[in-house]
Amino acid sequence: MLRVILSGGGSAGHVNPALAISEIIREEEPDAEFLYVGTPGGMEHRLAENAGFRFESVKVAGFQRHMSLKNIGRNIKAACYLVTSPAKCSKILKDFKPDIVIGTGGYVCGPIVRKAAKMGIKTVIHEQNAFPGLTTKLLAPDVDKIMLTVGKAADKLDESVRSKCVVTGLPVRKGFSENKISKEDARKALGIDNAVCILSTGGSLGARAINEAAIELMQWYIREGIRVNHIHSFGKNNREEFEKALADKGINLSEHPNFIVKEYIDNMPVCMAAADLIISRCGMGALTEIEAEGKASILIPSPYLAENHQYYNGLVLQSAGAAVLYEQKDITPGLIAKTVSGLISDPQAIREMSEHASEQFIANTPERIRSVINGVLSQRK
Repeated sequence: MLRVILSGGGSAGHVNPALAISEIIREEEPDAEFLYVGTPGGMEHRLAENAGFRFESVKVAGFQRHMSLKNIGRNIKAACYLVTSPAKCSKILKDFKPDIVIGTGGYVCGPIVRKAAKMGIKTVIHEQNAFPGLTTKLLAPDVDKIMLTVGKAADKLDESVRSKCVVTGLPVRKGFSENKISKEDARKALGIDNAVCILSTGGSLGARAINEAAIELMQWYIREGIRVNHIHSFGKNNREEFEKALADKGINLSEHPNFIVKEYIDNMPVCMAAADLIISRCGMGALTEIEAEGKASILIPSPYLAENHQYYNGLVLQSAGAAVLYEQKDITPGLIAKTVSGLISDPQAIREMSEHASEQFIANTPERIRSVINGVLSQRK
């Protein structure tokens, strides 16, 4: 029986690929046994247990780069965890006896992957972003293979480890890869007509810049008398602020049934299928889904993340002619409305951007990931 340790955390963007990889392995090895290793109380703990995984915790913390009294205390704690985590990881590995350990990013996977490599256990990591994270850079010399979502990520790694890199793409939710819904059926399901449809989302928590863009667009549609279907999610953290902004601008959603506004979009494959144009942050999960659906996009990367990595993710689509990319600091009043106006008045441009997005999608990601894992496992002594 194949025994696999998965580890990744800190955000859903690191956890969901690990869970998707487990599904890929189970398709070929239905009796495989999994153990998820993460931080106690972290997001990965809840998501892994909800998915039915046995969970083992290791106390790990990231080091803070900006010095303050609070961060000095945090760094002392992180240093203590760095000293104690190898022993805990060693015990987990000896008890579970994995055939392979797979890390999907976040500092949480560093200790267990590094310890496994030192013990001679096969190891693989998956890097989601176009600009590899610090954990990937630190682990790269020790692991057997490095799976990448986009090939450009290899350029940011040391030349000595590039031979280990394999571009696999990023697994997407089944709604984007199996039994995909057509644009026509998606619009019927949502109860919207054949007018231009725009989807804007800042993810589950929301993003102020994208909320502001959505309100700006709604004002523009109303002022100019333009018929546009607009689907928007404002996010968990933004309800009060978003509703106040709507009221301040005199926008009454009940008067505009073509505006579908939610805190969270729980039917994203349907909403993306219905859309002609998507306005989004640049998490690689979201971008891969945009590619899978073959949609034109306006991208506004979050400026608050390490190494500004969302910008480099978005740059991949912009360079391919599939997206318009704006850094948040460069957005001025009216810019998004002007960009949307230019695009929806030029259907051919949207079609070409959509085609270029489709060209970026790696449809056989599961097969590529399975091939990497099987290749590494075949090298066991």
